[in-house]
Amino acid sequence: MAAADAAGGQVRPLRLFGDPVLRTACDPVASFDAELRRLVRDLTSTLADERGAGLAAPQIGVSARVFVFDVPGPDGRVSGHLVNPGLDFPDDEEQDGAEGCLSIPGLYFDTKRRQNVAAKGFNAYGDPVQVVGNGMMSRCLQHETDHLDGVLFVDRLDTETRRAAMRAIRTAEWYGEPAPAVQLSPHHIHGRLG
Repeated sequence: MAAADAAGGQVRPLRLFGDPVLRTACDPVASFDAELRRLVRDLTSTLADERGAGLAAPQIGVSARVFVFDVPGPDGRVSGHLVNPGLDFPDDEEQDGAEGCLSIPGLYFDTKRRQNVAAKGFNAYGDPVQVVGNGMMSRCLQHETDHLDGVLFVDRLDTETRRAAMRAIRTAEWYGEPAPAVQLSPHHIHGRLG
């Protein structure tokens, strides 16, 4: 049984590299209901427990276009969530720096990302939300949106670095652990429950 935190969310086990849910694109969320808000609380609690910068629903085995973030900024931490996010890039400026993933624990590799991003989506009540970020916030928003499309940060690496990353993954202590069953989203999606 997963532990509950003070906010009422459940700390859920993370899915690790090799789990098919991490390579599957999520369908958009269509129902902004109590189940979605519970998912956001669970993601938030799990992220806090793992002490990460972001966490997407597939990383806890739920196929839904939702992620949470908790990123350090110049005026303190910036926390929140996005449902059905889309990204816009105001310019072509890039950044290159170490990136890791809670689903690929303990491994970090230099990854190119866009420096500036505007992420548009919705909150758990269906209200429109926009998050504008640069640097670490931009990296986080891109990384978590990639998860919702079945893309991992190792897919963004240059060929040589990706080979090194795959070698490191194959020798990691956690690699090859059996994957639990995928939990389908309980939200009504495009005319079907799935």
